[in-house]
Amino acid sequence: QHYYITNNLRKVKMSEYEGPPSVSLSAPSLADLQSVPTPGPSYYGLNSPAAFTPSTPMDHGIEPTIQNIVSTVNLGCRLDLKQIALHARNAEYNPKRFAAVIMRIREPRTTALLFNSGKMVCTGAKSEDESRLAARKYARVVQKLGFPAKFTEFKIQNMVGSCDVKFPIRLEGLYAQHGQFSHYEPELFPGLIYRMLRPKIVLLIFVSGKVVLTGAKDRQDINAAFECIYPILKNFRKK
Repeated sequence: QHYYITNNLRKVKMSEYEGPPSVSLSAPSLADLQSVPTPGPSYYGLNSPAAFTPSTPMDHGIEPTIQNIVSTVNLGCRLDLKQIALHARNAEYNPKRFAAVIMRIREPRTTALLFNSGKMVCTGAKSEDESRLAARKYARVVQKLGFPAKFTEFKIQNMVGSCDVKFPIRLEGLYAQHGQFSHYEPELFPGLIYRMLRPKIVLLIFVSGKVVLTGAKDRQDINAAFECIYPILKNFRKK
């Protein structure tokens, strides 16, 4: 006789074996989805349990300050860059060096890059509202020069924030334990580069305690990234 050993180690005859149990392919229920465990610290770019200790602004009283916002706008028409450079104030154009008109305004204090495709990049604003206002002012300048410009597809591409944790940091120890997410070569650059996964932010961390956060699309990402990194920095505080 030939026998088959099933998953529960029960011996049955080959003639009686009905095959493995069928697998249900029905969609999961809400209860099934709610039972899925929450991702651990490594999913968020933090490979230390202590790194995921909740931290609120009230704990440390530190909130990153926005230093620069980069936004883009589509003006919806082709631009004659030479004409813009000749007739607009505070505009410069050197096609041999860079294929865009560089234009500046004082309020809000920003700089714009205007390309002949009609795309515009606005940098230097300190808030989302300032960035939008400045971009509208540049679009208005282009309209006054006779181009059928429209203000469309405004989008914030990058936000840069900075703060000071007020204590020195052991960058060597931080790099040793978080090498999966960080890069540190003091001979080339004095800061440690930490690439957080959730939110997707790059942090420059300096031994003095200064921290620069970049790569965010909104202010909440910068604040969330700092709340995640602050407990880690406390663990590597210099004695």
